[in-house]
Amino acid sequence: MSYPNQSQTLNVTGQQHQGLLESVLFTTLIGMPCCVFLFINGTMLFTLRSKPVFRETSRYILLYNLLFADTAQLAFSQLLYIIAACRIMLTYPVCGVLIIFTKLTNDISPLTLVVMSLERYVAVCYPLRHATIITVRNTGVAIAVVWAISLINICIRVLLLLNFPFKDLESLVMTDVCSDLQMVLEPISDHYDKAYTYFLFLSATVVIIASYAGVMVAARSASTDKASAHKARNTLLLHLVQLVLSLFSTMHNSIVQSLSTIVPRLSIVRIKSVFYVVVYILPRCLSSLIYGLRDQTIRPVLLYHLCCRLTLSRPSKG
Repeated sequence: MSYPNQSQTLNVTGQQHQGLLESVLFTTLIGMPCCVFLFINGTMLFTLRSKPVFRETSRYILLYNLLFADTAQLAFSQLLYIIAACRIMLTYPVCGVLIIFTKLTNDISPLTLVVMSLERYVAVCYPLRHATIITVRNTGVAIAVVWAISLINICIRVLLLLNFPFKDLESLVMTDVCSDLQMVLEPISDHYDKAYTYFLFLSATVVIIASYAGVMVAARSASTDKASAHKARNTLLLHLVQLVLSLFSTMHNSIVQSLSTIVPRLSIVRIKSVFYVVVYILPRCLSSLIYGLRDQTIRPVLLYHLCCRLTLSRPSKG
């Protein structure tokens, strides 16, 4: 029987210490901007409830719903990232609850983008009927439908999960860190997850592209406000980019799992951290940064709250 010599033992220990140090470093570097973006998103949410014009305008109500889902998704994702970085093994019920809330908020974003695209389409193509079609009441109904669809999807996932024979397990403690892939315990759950994801994003893409085409056609009409059509077109393109980024965040774990078969574990940790920033954190903050700075009504109020209610302009002399 051969025993590892001292140099081999030191080499293994050094690699473990390096991996631990990199894990702590990545967690710190990622946690700081995440906290900053959570603060910005929280300020944006507060801003959208601070004035009657925001609470009584349909597009601001829809933006609030989108931001709320993105902020909740960012918070749950950061919690799961910290748990994974610390190698904390949860039980299946606890992990299941965290994944359910993560999936719920993740589904809200593309569905809300669809409603926001339709609202812009009506505003440009049917400007005279916009006020009667896009009312606060109808917007509330649309948001309720969005949440209902997401909740139905979650209920189906839970029912599929409960079919797994947990009583046959020796322990409910998971053997790996909590993630949505670890909660796909049977092939039927995997098939349903893929089918729902493909259907959701394909339908959302079709609606947004169709709305964009409708706005482009309406922009050529002499009776259409050119400036409004141009702004709506840019907004719809932004929605499409957000949808693509949301799709990438849904496919994030699948991509990392595929790479793990051909890339060393330490490199996977680095790749996963970079993917997390690009795919999870940045898209969840685009709404606050872009809508908050583009919208002339939101911008001064948002900057006012972000600067702790300090006056942005210089005090007048004399």
